[in-house]
Amino acid sequence: MTNLDVVTIGESMVQLTPVRSGLLRHAAQFDRYVAGAASNVAIGLVRMGHRAGWISRVGADEFGACIRMNIRGEGVDTTQVMEDEEAPTGVYFKERRRPTHTRVHYYRRESAASRLVPGDLDADYIGQAEYLHLTGITPALSSTCRDTTWEAVRIAQERGVAISLDPNVRSKLWSKEEARTVLEELIPNVHTLLLGREEAVLLSGESNPVAGARKLMEKGPSEVVVRLEEEGACSIGPGGDPLREEAISVDAVEVVGAGDAFNAGYLAGRLRGR
Repeated sequence: MTNLDVVTIGESMVQLTPVRSGLLRHAAQFDRYVAGAASNVAIGLVRMGHRAGWISRVGADEFGACIRMNIRGEGVDTTQVMEDEEAPTGVYFKERRRPTHTRVHYYRRESAASRLVPGDLDADYIGQAEYLHLTGITPALSSTCRDTTWEAVRIAQERGVAISLDPNVRSKLWSKEEARTVLEELIPNVHTLLLGREEAVLLSGESNPVAGARKLMEKGPSEVVVRLEEEGACSIGPGGDPLREEAISVDAVEVVGAGDAFNAGYLAGRLRGR
């Protein structure tokens, strides 16, 4: 696939969810899904008519084959997804203790995707896109993933590709202090910063997320967009004035991945000149 609109980088894992609610120890049957912030955004963009590619590593195992098959089946270009013979594909279990309460258990330490290195990146592949979409999950996985993230940033800047970033801070991957240190270095290189309410507060030091977005604009992005859940979303552009969009009332089927869906929709709008 050539002339991609968006290229994403990041880990995807197999998600196993018990059919019935309750403690994981009692589960006997599971539904299997494919999940990953970067690939979720790519899939969302393809479903809205755009061309997206995904860069990653998976293990040379059945879970890796499952991930590639599913994401390729969605129409995402997976030619830059490498198979690692020496590390497994990441897996996580989603425990539904009650229908409205979930807990996640990750098995991703030293996974194939955590072994991404700068040499895995094809500059021409990234350079064909209008946007390079990154998440804060990738640099949290390992030192080589952090180096790979910076190499992707360098390539995008060299090739004139706009960079979008969702900090996607995960407390199970790194501390708030380490996340803040790394992400504060990345943010000045970003065109579009897409983040949640708590991340806006964490990265800005402000108690109000909209004030936080305005403060983050001073670090260099062209626009900062904060997802405010039931309150909608707020965008801060070069002028500094917030643009608010109210939320649409819906019955949520699944809240996990909502931020990824928002990001895909926002980037789709930008690609269409909105």
